[in-house]
Amino acid sequence: MAMTHMSTTGDDDGDKDELAKFEDGGICIVEMLFRCNYLALVGGGKNPKYPPNKVIIWDDERNRGVIELEFRSEVKAVRLRRDKFVVVLINKVIVYTFSLKPTKLHVFETVDNDRGLVALSSSDKNAILIFPGRQSGHIQIVDLNSVIPTTAVSSSTTPSSHANPFTASSNQPKYPMASTKPTTNVSIIPAHTSPLFCLVTNKDGSKCASASDKGTLIRVFDTGSSKLLHEFRRGVDRAEIYSIAFNSDSTRICAGSDKGTVHIFNLDGATGTRVYQGGEKSPSSGPHYGEVVQAYHASQMSSGNRQSSLAFMKDLLPKYFSSAWSFAQFKVAADCRCICAFGGEKNTVIVICADGSFYRFMFDPQKGGECVRESYNKFLKESDDD
Repeated sequence: MAMTHMSTTGDDDGDKDELAKFEDGGICIVEMLFRCNYLALVGGGKNPKYPPNKVIIWDDERNRGVIELEFRSEVKAVRLRRDKFVVVLINKVIVYTFSLKPTKLHVFETVDNDRGLVALSSSDKNAILIFPGRQSGHIQIVDLNSVIPTTAVSSSTTPSSHANPFTASSNQPKYPMASTKPTTNVSIIPAHTSPLFCLVTNKDGSKCASASDKGTLIRVFDTGSSKLLHEFRRGVDRAEIYSIAFNSDSTRICAGSDKGTVHIFNLDGATGTRVYQGGEKSPSSGPHYGEVVQAYHASQMSSGNRQSSLAFMKDLLPKYFSSAWSFAQFKVAADCRCICAFGGEKNTVIVICADGSFYRFMFDPQKGGECVRESYNKFLKESDDD
């Protein structure tokens, strides 16, 4: 049996939790469109409810699937926005109109993408799609609002039966008559020398963040110019970074890994700084959390992220000594996979781990350092089915 957990916020009685149960099979992918009644489902597990090569768009109000798409290979990921949805296969990314009879708009080729890496901006104004390139470690960036579809569709008004299920009107975008060769402005960023392991974007698609399978560095890029904005060091040891998230105004990111640690990095200079003196700890251990080097030279970190006291010698020393380390961090109880995001309350980060545990931590926006745990819950019991 598979269970899909959804949470909606009520006006009077706080959070209302809903638990959708699928008694006849397992679900491996659940992707929700914002916090509405539409979800994308892909079957999985020992007894899948749907074949793993099918995508079901589920209407939870009607309690049934309203769209069904079948592919020749296993579906690795699905992303939704109000006007489009994206399906990721092992070496393809396919874009469809979000309508009762979806139209295939674009097909992009990628390197083998078993993790289903893809990021899609949720902003109404911008439709930025980010996914792996054709070479290992590369990122492709596409503005879906400025490309011509690959499939011939009518330029007349879309019939009401094809209407977007989230709007009462049937005013759908008008596409050109035919195009066998897409006019696509694809930006390619050679982000890492190793294969990508995590890839995300902020709400409006103006920035993206990535990590490789080494898990030591996180890089943040401007999607418009492809410029590298920041390079952060998570640590020295190899790790699997399963989650990176921007906060609502894209001034910070948080990252969680299989080490059970979550790191918070500043993207601007809105926080204060303190001095790290390197006498107490060796450079290999990294500076204290929340502390940065004094302004000996121009290498001072005005963002408040940590940096080695030897950073002023960056031209003479290995790159490690000029790295930017996390502004704040915390560790959860179990060393397991976890995903993280900034909470609705100010200066909070929420974490959900593979063992079913939930955490909420608060960080000091000025001093950083070790975060304070505010709440904890365990949603899975030891006797629960896998």
